[in-house]
Amino acid sequence: MNNTLKKIALIGQPNVGKSSLFNRIAKKRIAIVSDMAGTTRDIRRHEVEILDRDAMMLDTGGIDDTNDAIFSNVKRKAVECAKEADIILFMVDGKRLPDEKDKELFYELQALGKKLALVVNKIDNDKEKERLWEFYEFGISEEDMFGISVSHNRGTKSLFEWIWEQLPPRIVIEEPVIVQDDDDFLEEFLDPIEDINESAQLDDGEIKVAIIGRVNVGKSSILNALVGEERSVVSPIAGTTIDPVDEQFEYKDKNITFVDTAGLRRRGSIEGIEKFALMRTKEMLEKANLALVVLDASEELVDLDEKIAGLVDEYGLGTIIVLNKWDINRDDFKEVEEKIRSKFKFLYYAPIIAVSAKTGRSIDRLKDKLVEIYDNYAQRVPTSVLNKTIETAVIRHSLPSPNGAYLRIYYSTQFETKPPRIALIMNKPNLLHFSYKRYLINFLRNNINFEGTPIHVVTRSKGQRELDEEHEEDI
Repeated sequence: MNNTLKKIALIGQPNVGKSSLFNRIAKKRIAIVSDMAGTTRDIRRHEVEILDRDAMMLDTGGIDDTNDAIFSNVKRKAVECAKEADIILFMVDGKRLPDEKDKELFYELQALGKKLALVVNKIDNDKEKERLWEFYEFGISEEDMFGISVSHNRGTKSLFEWIWEQLPPRIVIEEPVIVQDDDDFLEEFLDPIEDINESAQLDDGEIKVAIIGRVNVGKSSILNALVGEERSVVSPIAGTTIDPVDEQFEYKDKNITFVDTAGLRRRGSIEGIEKFALMRTKEMLEKANLALVVLDASEELVDLDEKIAGLVDEYGLGTIIVLNKWDINRDDFKEVEEKIRSKFKFLYYAPIIAVSAKTGRSIDRLKDKLVEIYDNYAQRVPTSVLNKTIETAVIRHSLPSPNGAYLRIYYSTQFETKPPRIALIMNKPNLLHFSYKRYLINFLRNNINFEGTPIHVVTRSKGQRELDEEHEEDI
């Protein structure tokens, strides 16, 4: 264990999310995560990498001022740990108002004269960020307070950058020669990329499926057919389902959660409670990772179908297009498929499955496809495979030379999943035309199974610590 590394201590009351943040930073599940207060009692140590700098992470037990001997001992160890540390992350629960115990302990830690950050966890969306002002009672500067959501991976980028600034630079290593088929060698020298996503490291197998479509296309019937019993109200009256209904079941070792959303009407006809249902639907899409776009096979496609499908594309979800009410033997599937492809060009990667919720036709196939698409959505492609595929694509179709500039891709790496995000490390990242990115993505799709999932591609230069969002292509 390296004793020369700067130490970072995580301090806070029980159940504020310290172990989850510890796991996020460590990029592996080391600390036990539980909803039961006080799960962590010992100080856990682990060498971590913050962007491209190294540190020793110390995770302490939750502090709780109580007469209980266990918690008294936990507090003593936590304060000792804080005195030993160079950097202190004091974590609080953003869903609760600041309490006196938190402030008293914070002032005690502040008196130690260490670098101190106030980390307000469980700020899950933009609306909840409004509560951050309440935590200015601690008397901390805006630069040293961070509103984050570990579970939703929000706001961690700024926190990681703050920690990075407190750490000494790593000894510079000369640029390596990249060996395409040696994963370990390549990964050792890859520049870490911003805001590491824990879901890319640890797949929890939780498939969260949004069922979306116009009113009365049969979303509730599909839910009932998939789950195997009538759990959602089914009615021919348009708009019967108003509130999203969560239903869970296990299938092929996956825990699948369905949300049967309220049907979406044209904007002009959304009034009162149905307008609320539309808002709730968008909130649900933020939490989902897969979507079933349900269409009515007995009706012609309309512009509203395209707008609804656009919501799925906007949230970057794995997608299956479900053609419901295919109740009789029809021989015009190819014709209908062509119409859908023409209407939904932006969902060209999504498979189309014709089903009948009424008769159960192809429902089992739909279940299997859900699992398959999720696996594609959550997959991490080996770096050697990714680089070899990109190399082959470049050999077959050379990189462009805009205005005579020589472009070169040094290597590529996948740095996130759900959906897959891939970085191309280049000499001139801003000069790569989007059409060539589209070519590379199509080549990847032809060689790696990305069916049903969007792919995000970013370009960056060597040594560039932050990704340039202007260079990102979502295809």
